[in-house]
Amino acid sequence: MLFVHYQYPFFKRLIVILMLVKPLAFVGSIAVILMLSACSHSASEKSITQLDETHSEDSFKSQKNEPQRNKSQNNPSDRLNIVSPDWGNAATLTAMGHAPIATGDVRVWDRWVGSPKLPASITDLGIRYQPNAELVAQLPVDMVIDNYFYEHARNLYGDVPAESVMFAAKGEIATWADYTEPTRELGVLIDNTKMAEDYILQSKKEIQLASQQFQKRYPKAKKFAVVQFADANNMRMYVDNSLFKVALDKMNKELVVLGEGNQWGFVPIRMGDLAQLDDETCLLIIDPLSPITKAEIKDSLVWQRLGYGADRCMAELPPVWIYGGMSSLVSLAHNLSEVSLKGGATL
Repeated sequence: MLFVHYQYPFFKRLIVILMLVKPLAFVGSIAVILMLSACSHSASEKSITQLDETHSEDSFKSQKNEPQRNKSQNNPSDRLNIVSPDWGNAATLTAMGHAPIATGDVRVWDRWVGSPKLPASITDLGIRYQPNAELVAQLPVDMVIDNYFYEHARNLYGDVPAESVMFAAKGEIATWADYTEPTRELGVLIDNTKMAEDYILQSKKEIQLASQQFQKRYPKAKKFAVVQFADANNMRMYVDNSLFKVALDKMNKELVVLGEGNQWGFVPIRMGDLAQLDDETCLLIIDPLSPITKAEIKDSLVWQRLGYGADRCMAELPPVWIYGGMSSLVSLAHNLSEVSLKGGATL
């Protein structure tokens, strides 16, 4: 018995007719039919393949030629996907209303940056200085915004454009312009200069309001020294080329320093150096401060002799990213407006 495999109803009917009319010619006829079917099927597959390849090639050309930086202009809701390993840029973009889709060390953000809060959808790149290459490859990123500290990692982003924005003093004394100008640069990069200008204006108002609130609570507090402890005996004192100078100036307060700082805006000092500060200067300690270090400071005989929290004014402030941008200025002003000072003649 001869078994014939068929795919289409037309061939089924034709085979039945041939078998009934000319059984002897069946074998030769079916060979011709199958050959024609194969040729027809092969031609169909070839046409479909060519159509798919043409469509894919046209789509690729269309995507390749589409300008990436016009998204926000074409559709306000279709914003550029920004990645920034730098916390200063990530925080300011978030505060502006254009949060990056990814930044680094998200797990310790609250410990060192605090405010603004990152969106829950943000991707953690891992260590900021060494982003996770596998994660980076999966991100739908349009642009990387970093600064010179992270340029070594740009090769991880392939052909994605990268721009450098740095919040730092350009001279020996930090100014308001050192923070407004980079904020405007961010506005240009995300194609939304109005968002940047609105944020600068709003930040200025918030700092002024914080200044008024603090002045009402502590009218006698005029001078401040700002430190961050490395351990119970060593600390960084932030000086005139740091963001603390700008924030306190805007709040009509004085930043007191002991020496000229480095390019990062601080000078390393030891606990005993605090004795050089006059009694009218209030010491601000910036978190994080571990419970162990705090206990060791409390037990220190030098600290007890200095009298902070009793004879001298002091306060512990929530974290603020010391290498941050406009958002750090606002956070510091807010923190100071809500802080409780202890000791001295400020109460």
